[in-house]
Amino acid sequence: MCRWPPFSTPRSGPSRFRAETVFVTGRLPALVILGAIPVVVYPSFATVWLWFLFCLTVPVVDVALAGKTTAVRVMRRPTAPIRLGDRTTSELIVENTGSRRFRGQIRDAWQPSAGARDARARLTIPAGERRAVITRLSPTRRGDRQAVRVTIRRSGPFGIAGRQRSFYIPGQVRALPPFGSRKHLPSRLARLRQLDGRSAVRIRGQGTEFDSLRDYVDGDDVRSIDWRATARRRSTVVRTWQPEKDRHIIIVLDTSRTSAGRVDDVPRLDAAMDAALLLAALASHAGDRVDLLAGDRRVHRRVVGSGRTTLLNDLVNAMAPLEPTLLEADWPMLGAEVTKLSRQRALVVLLTPLEPAAVEESLLPPMSVLAQRYRVVLGSVADPALSRMLDQRDDAREIYDAAAAARTIALRNRTSSALGRLGVEVVDADPERLPAALADHYLSLKARGLL
Repeated sequence: MCRWPPFSTPRSGPSRFRAETVFVTGRLPALVILGAIPVVVYPSFATVWLWFLFCLTVPVVDVALAGKTTAVRVMRRPTAPIRLGDRTTSELIVENTGSRRFRGQIRDAWQPSAGARDARARLTIPAGERRAVITRLSPTRRGDRQAVRVTIRRSGPFGIAGRQRSFYIPGQVRALPPFGSRKHLPSRLARLRQLDGRSAVRIRGQGTEFDSLRDYVDGDDVRSIDWRATARRRSTVVRTWQPEKDRHIIIVLDTSRTSAGRVDDVPRLDAAMDAALLLAALASHAGDRVDLLAGDRRVHRRVVGSGRTTLLNDLVNAMAPLEPTLLEADWPMLGAEVTKLSRQRALVVLLTPLEPAAVEESLLPPMSVLAQRYRVVLGSVADPALSRMLDQRDDAREIYDAAAAARTIALRNRTSSALGRLGVEVVDADPERLPAALADHYLSLKARGLL
């Protein structure tokens, strides 16, 4: 016996259902215009009056013979999440529970950003049977794209008028962050394997785990010399090291008003998500623990304690519904949340725009506290339009634009220097380069034994 999977069905309540209404098609005006022929042939008041009654009677009869739309039951199959840029389908199952054959149309309406296509379908369903209606979806924005309503039209035998009903059937498609920076992952994993000791390269430095001994060569750090082994062998011997594992990485994603800006038509928040995903994937392969906080005045999403195999899935599902809010970030509150996650030394990565006014007013005081306990890195999405404006000085307008760009760049550099004096390292790059730059900085910290 065939078993149907679970469906989303209409919810009860007056706001979810609408009463049947009457509609007319384009055939009715055509029928009225057609009345010009008998009026011309038999020009009289009686002819006009009879034709008017005829045009009034036919739609009424058509509506009466159309049949009720309530005899049709509609259910929706759930739609799996997809990455932004991919395509999927939403499937409606339409069942004719009446005793008459159903002939009509159905429309599955979605939000414009869901990218619905082929949303209208003509159906003929014998009594007691089912048909599937497929709507193709190509979301144009990240997040949960919702179904709006389902409309059923049942036309009369003349096709002039009929009945229709609109109702809400729960449905959504979740567009996950596209993770375009995953193309950088293989090359960074190769460098990570070198640091891990799975290749011939060994890293020497402070703060890493002891690996083995070997002879000293020019260029080696004298602090790595093992004097006891040197005395036994009567030749200079140095220790080699492997990067420590199980370090703690805390990623803080800023969703305040400054993250709503667009750079090269990409929202700053989306670019920051891409950088966070690449860093998390790299750190999880390195054996480090990765946690995520996303918020502004409050914490909207929290991913804590995910395993290596589930980390990326947990992150993309947590990030998908995030949207910027028109509020300033409460950095003291976010700093307190970071402290709750780890009271030991950890790498804290703040993904927030390097906006001088916002940083100097609200971020600098909490950073001085965080930088004393953790190693703090700030990742910021830079606007490449500033560099382009700075290079173009052909007319007076471009000269003014270049002056404004130079002032903005100077303010950003001043803010970056202020953060540097507090011990915060700044990675500032355009949306395309930020994920790779942040991953390279993480690998550099590991190579220097600073994690």
